[in-house]
Amino acid sequence: MKQYDYLIIGAGLYGSVFAYRAKMAGKKCLVIDRNPHVGGGCYTENVNGINVHKYGAHIFHTSNREVWDFVNGFAPFNGYINSPIANYHGKKYNLPFNMNTFHQLWGVNTAEEARAIIESQRAEYATIEEPANLEEQALKLAGQDIYETLIKGYSEKQWGRKATEIPAFVIRRLPFRFEYNNNYFNDTYQGIPTGGYTQIFQKLLDGCEVRLETDYFENREFFDSIAEKQVYTGQLDAYFNFQFGELDFRSLRFEQKLLEGVRDFQGNAVMNFTDAEVPYTRCIEHKHFEFGQQPDTVISYEYSQKWQHGANPYYPINNDRNNALAAKYKELAELKKNVIFGGRLAEYKYYDMHQIIEKVLQMEMA
Repeated sequence: MKQYDYLIIGAGLYGSVFAYRAKMAGKKCLVIDRNPHVGGGCYTENVNGINVHKYGAHIFHTSNREVWDFVNGFAPFNGYINSPIANYHGKKYNLPFNMNTFHQLWGVNTAEEARAIIESQRAEYATIEEPANLEEQALKLAGQDIYETLIKGYSEKQWGRKATEIPAFVIRRLPFRFEYNNNYFNDTYQGIPTGGYTQIFQKLLDGCEVRLETDYFENREFFDSIAEKQVYTGQLDAYFNFQFGELDFRSLRFEQKLLEGVRDFQGNAVMNFTDAEVPYTRCIEHKHFEFGQQPDTVISYEYSQKWQHGANPYYPINNDRNNALAAKYKELAELKKNVIFGGRLAEYKYYDMHQIIEKVLQMEMA
């Protein structure tokens, strides 16, 4: 008889919610993670009374009431609304594209005026039937001004290549709001947990055995022997020893600064830098996520970079080459009847937080 019902590899969102549900179903779980903390990319650390999102901004949003009630059962969520600002050569623009943005760009005051300018600029690229890259796609969808000011530089930094070399599918659509509405998300519920995300993971995993700074691959034979089933949330290709080759990811690097005696650095939680001259893509001022009034502030500059071994993979690059390679690995995964592959890395698929939770809540706990 095995020592555990489930070995859960990864104490991030998928693994922690699964562990909670398995525990509630009477299952015995061992959760391991190579990091020195739980929470994966959602981990928050308290710095001078400010809950710092160590791996980038995480704003929870969903229209699923069951998911919203579930997360609120572990921490109260505030009424934070994500309203990022774009900074282009020092001039500020509201995001997502809405009447505030159009007024800032062109001085227009009505939806009719904004529509007319957008349609006029789009008409110049109407002859592009099948956009060959992001630049052609963006010009066809939005026209020159929006592309040059708010899309081009940011996208090139995010993907590490020229816009003419980025696949068109990256922006299949660009939503325009012809109203004064800076709310980035359309979901019914939105907020940040008061006190940070880490507390949620600690409560999810309460009652489960958790071993941190523990790498599954360093003692794989042992870990494969101690549980009836596994839940794997790491890189899909790594599980199969990269036998078909490596999947591509984009990674992020963060430069964090504590600014003592500075009550407010940029007046907003998230500011995107959309010109190519600024090397980072975003600056996060963490206290604004929880409407903080601390005498100090903490900021993080976010740099996009190519993933390399030893770095954290963040975003799967779902182009034709990678999708075909992932499909081969998924065929192998299907043969592993006692292993559940779940989450952004193990499924090689981009998920938001609420989508992960919804998926695990719908699972049968065998």
